[in-house]
Amino acid sequence: MIFQQALRRELAYTAGAVFLVMLTFMLTSLVIRILGMAANGQASPNDVLMLIGLATIGYLSILLSATLFISTLIVLTRWYKDSEMVVWFSAGISLRDLVKPVLQFAAPFIIMSLLLGMFAWPWANQQSALFRDRFEQRGVLSMIAAGRFIEPAKGNYVLFIEGIDADMKHARNVFVANAEADKIGVALAHQGEFQTMPNGDRMVVMENGRRYAGTPGKIDYRIVEFDQYAVKVDNKPPESDANLPTKSRDTIDLLRNPTNENLGELLWRMSLPLLAFNFVLIAIPLAYVNPRLGRYTPLVFAVLIYLTYSNLINLSQAWVRSGSIPFAMAWWPFHLIALLGSVLLFRYRQNRSLGGWRAVFGLQRKAKGGQA
Repeated sequence: MIFQQALRRELAYTAGAVFLVMLTFMLTSLVIRILGMAANGQASPNDVLMLIGLATIGYLSILLSATLFISTLIVLTRWYKDSEMVVWFSAGISLRDLVKPVLQFAAPFIIMSLLLGMFAWPWANQQSALFRDRFEQRGVLSMIAAGRFIEPAKGNYVLFIEGIDADMKHARNVFVANAEADKIGVALAHQGEFQTMPNGDRMVVMENGRRYAGTPGKIDYRIVEFDQYAVKVDNKPPESDANLPTKSRDTIDLLRNPTNENLGELLWRMSLPLLAFNFVLIAIPLAYVNPRLGRYTPLVFAVLIYLTYSNLINLSQAWVRSGSIPFAMAWWPFHLIALLGSVLLFRYRQNRSLGGWRAVFGLQRKAKGGQA
């Protein structure tokens, strides 16, 4: 049908433009945030591009839902503004006839939103977490350089190595100072060696040196000569998903371990395609605009609906995580309210000439003669 083809074609063009604009804004925000993390030492500068790509994949599901909502509003609002909708209504098209072509266009978006939320979102978060953990674990080794004092952010010692070979295996003139309670210890050795323990930890093993330990201001220092003295400079990188945050765990893992935290994350992932579906249904009746007035009024209401709806989903997620509401009672009410709201908007738009909201609820206006 010409009507359906024209609608889907214009929706496709508009959605492409909206998606590119929103993607540009999102990438700009991600670049600023991740570059700030790299500048503050929270991420490796070498991993910036990879972290930006992973964050983009993670947010694609939300981006697709917003794109679908905004593009549907823009197209239908323009049709109302340019009186094209009047032509279609005069040809026998009703508001309900818009549902089928719009949902046909929205179906790939909804399916992609489901797949991205269930699989791409946790995978991207998992890879980002592993990149950050790997950077934190290798932080000390990456900072070690000849003739430089190293003080790890999470350590209680200062390390100095006068010379080190290119393979990071042997060191020369090693100095380590650490603090324990009110005592300070200082270890010196002419040579040392980097070793990897069976559990994966990296150590600097000082050989044939001397260690001084005592309380500052007192003379009762203890001097110990040692054959070997080891200082841990690197931990074993995490290999289990148990160390990953909840948003980085696979959907199957969430189903196998139905804790409140996991169920809250599962609720959010399930809500993404439902958000997209309800947004499309709301956008169709919401797009009405009086040709004599501005065309941006529906967009204002769209922003309010989007923020309210998404914040209610976040609220239900928080309730499930805290155990205030069971998962079975939390995942569906707000989606049902949104669906009923879209149905009421449809009835309101179709029955405006019959009395507006009174026609929506089946009420009839009384005639002047007093008859119903």
